Amino acid sequence: MRVLVADKLPEAALLEIRALGCEVSFEPGLTAEQLPDVLEGIGVLVVRGTNVSARAIHAASALNLIIRAGAGVNSIDVDAASARGVYVANCPGKNGPAVAELAMTLIGSLDRRIPDAVQSLRSGKWEKHEYAKAKGLRGRHIGVAGLGSIGRRVAKLAKAYGMTVHGFSRSLSVSRAEQLGVVRHDSLVDLARSVDVLTLHLAFTPRTDKIINREVLEALPDEAIFVNTARAELVDWDALEELIVKKHLRVGLDVLPEEPNVREADYDHEILRKGLVYAAPHIGASTDQAQNAIADETVRILQAFLRESEVPNVVNVCAASPARYQLVVRHVDRLGVLADVLGVIKRHGINIEEMENTVFDGAKAACAKVRVNSRPSDACLAEIRAVADEVLHVDVVALPNLA
Repeated sequence: MRVLVADKLPEAALLEIRALGCEVSFEPGLTAEQLPDVLEGIGVLVVRGTNVSARAIHAASALNLIIRAGAGVNSIDVDAASARGVYVANCPGKNGPAVAELAMTLIGSLDRRIPDAVQSLRSGKWEKHEYAKAKGLRGRHIGVAGLGSIGRRVAKLAKAYGMTVHGFSRSLSVSRAEQLGVVRHDSLVDLARSVDVLTLHLAFTPRTDKIINREVLEALPDEAIFVNTARAELVDWDALEELIVKKHLRVGLDVLPEEPNVREADYDHEILRKGLVYAAPHIGASTDQAQNAIADETVRILQAFLRESEVPNVVNVCAASPARYQLVVRHVDRLGVLADVLGVIKRHGINIEEMENTVFDGAKAACAKVRVNSRPSDACLAEIRAVADEVLHVDVVALPNLA
């Protein structure tokens, strides 16, 4: 199978992919606009930050699988992939330690104003009196919005600093908060009102679009620290720009509005000139450790796709099958038997939703589990049983909680 790696991936990972018997094309310089022209004959596409459009997916007739070598799949048109029967998988959690470390680095830097101190010293000044002014983090209250794998890591690191951790997540129960050692809050406004530091680790969905709005930001105490290493779309940027100045907020960002979709470009935004704002060009996952972990997961996903029946971390397969009944067909393991059975099912107007076939020791018999959208009639079952001497037995099972 041909694999196109259209973003950076360690050489060791490329060697492992080749060892799986794949023909690998490594073209990390490809742009989103160039993808549709190079996907003919490609069975698996690996991307990191490159956008995969519907146009690219429709141009790739042989494409079976898209692997996002990172967390999230917002750069891929998942609906277009689903309509073409193309698996989309990602590598969640593998960049968690790197992003958590960056969040805490920004928090510490904002408290001590480290970048400004470095710049001052490099300009030939010794301003110890000015840059010795810092509150410190021990004993302060940090709010973690989103307690997925990254948020939990931030909470753990913050505790090591001696901070009291507060948390908000729609799925955070009282018992789970107790397990994590987190003060639970029912709303982001209540969370913001209770902390000195607020750090974002929420996923972006329609429900979280601009969830950090004016009300949340106004609830923060004056001179609070606000950090976003998650998604730019979570924040009302106009409100943040205004309140940075009004409330003297200290802001650390690894995600920014209207980021370029290329690796190197000019960038400017008014937020960068508003008070004490430290920003990085979306480098949260860009440590060697994180990239190696993501590369290993990418290889694991590809290996499972080639050798097993399931794709790890797939995001576009129905969580609940539309199948209502399952046909259990024990049959002779012989050429054409399954084709005959499937032909009968088709003639009776029944749609097959899922199917698997298991061969027993000796390869003389097998069992096919055929999940269908409606109950086969007695006539259909009789016709299946009449497939020469090759069908040994047929059962119909109503699937639990569906039929």
